[in-house]
Amino acid sequence: MVHPALESYVRAALENPAPHPSTLSVSERRASFRTEATSMRGEPEAVAEVVDNEITLEDRSLGTRMYVPLRDEGKALVLFFHGGCFVLGDLETHDALCRRLCADTGMRFLAVDYRLAPEHTFPASVDDAVDVIRFVSAHISDFANADAELIVMGDSAGAALVAVASALTRSENLAIAAQVLIYPTLGPEVVTQSAHTYATGYLLELDHLRYDYAQYLGDWRDHTDPRITPLMFDDLTGAPPAIVVVAQCDPLRDEGVAYAGLLEHFGVRVELLEAMDMVHGFLDLASLVPETLEIVDDLAQHMHRYVEHASL
Repeated sequence: MVHPALESYVRAALENPAPHPSTLSVSERRASFRTEATSMRGEPEAVAEVVDNEITLEDRSLGTRMYVPLRDEGKALVLFFHGGCFVLGDLETHDALCRRLCADTGMRFLAVDYRLAPEHTFPASVDDAVDVIRFVSAHISDFANADAELIVMGDSAGAALVAVASALTRSENLAIAAQVLIYPTLGPEVVTQSAHTYATGYLLELDHLRYDYAQYLGDWRDHTDPRITPLMFDDLTGAPPAIVVVAQCDPLRDEGVAYAGLLEHFGVRVELLEAMDMVHGFLDLASLVPETLEIVDDLAQHMHRYVEHASL
């Protein structure tokens, strides 16, 4: 059962389902996603500074947005990758979430505007995540205190990119204090019990997600590639410590739980946080459900423990 404050929202989604993504252009979908995100953000959290910039890599530049908290503790820089099924989302759609997490943690947040499908199919966004993490790790004093810890965080598709990049770079000594995976999507073959129970009407439509995976993968057909389905990694030894956040009423819940278990199997320190009665994307719904702010508070405390542990 979903949170009482979400019942009418979920009921409306059931009674008036969103059009299938195949019936809209990519630009229309992105504009709609941006409008919806803006309408749900509520009063923006106060931060000291917001600065748009770019990270210049060897063959491309990616937009970034830096959030500096009012009480900058200087302990960590959080590198954030937004959600949006690998097709949608940008710096603006997740602005409210980054502001709220920045203010709650007292940590600087650097959001990344990685390349999206279908213009840039797999593995473009994976390459962006890996290359940006390497770059920021090597130049952290350009973004925060030289001794600041690095945390990599993503939600949904962004969490998938973080999981993959963290695994691929685990032997490179990038000094990642933690990977934070918020309701991650972990592959196109979603066949878990939660996927069956919450496949439709709970704000993430599974058939829409599968359509976007097809856009993302293009001509790539091997879904067992762990860069697409991180649950297929045969070794995660040495991956950064993890916080995995799942929502009870999310079709992706069970695969998030399974990935936490896989990390733990390979000796990775993991904390699994389940938000009861919540749906996919609940951290963006604070204007509807004020209790989500308590979950953000709890997440911030967990993140601080990982930073303190890394400093020992």
